[in-house]
Amino acid sequence: MVKVIASSLRKGNVVDKDGKLYVILFAENIHPGKGTPVTQLDMRRIGDGVKVSERYRTTEQVERAYVEEREHTFLYSDAEGFHFMNPETYDQVAVTESVVGDAAPYLQEGMPVQVSQFNGIAIALVLPQRATFEVVDTEPVTKGQTASSSYKPAVLSNGVRTAVPPHISAGTRVVVMTADGSYVERAKD
Repeated sequence: MVKVIASSLRKGNVVDKDGKLYVILFAENIHPGKGTPVTQLDMRRIGDGVKVSERYRTTEQVERAYVEEREHTFLYSDAEGFHFMNPETYDQVAVTESVVGDAAPYLQEGMPVQVSQFNGIAIALVLPQRATFEVVDTEPVTKGQTASSSYKPAVLSNGVRTAVPPHISAGTRVVVMTADGSYVERAKD
């Protein structure tokens, strides 16, 4: 365990609070116009999955537990959870649905993912920032709407709804951010 300042904590880090371990789901540094800056942390207790929200002054010391972070490859998902393989040792790890959370629709077979483990148990994972999916359903292309900044709704091959520019049609492969599903660009492949 090492003491670090609260403002240095990021998503996926593990902290020790009152003898219990928590994985950080969301970390935000808030700087109000008046008063001291604070760090807002949304965390999940590793033991039972209870979610908690905490606020620390940015200079406050927090106990950080060191976890093993290794790159794994996503294989498949089934009733047991999501299965990942370490490409160096070929060891497989099953990760529960509660750990994967909102990232589940963005997982693709063969995708490299950072899996954080503490005492051999997967506690967090970090996906690549971007992923490529095919647009399966969207409104037809409107002629003459070339330079407008309006976006139209679309459904991707993973079932996620997003907004795409008017020139994108069904069947086009697009790159989206895995954090929120927002459109980045048309895929170059």
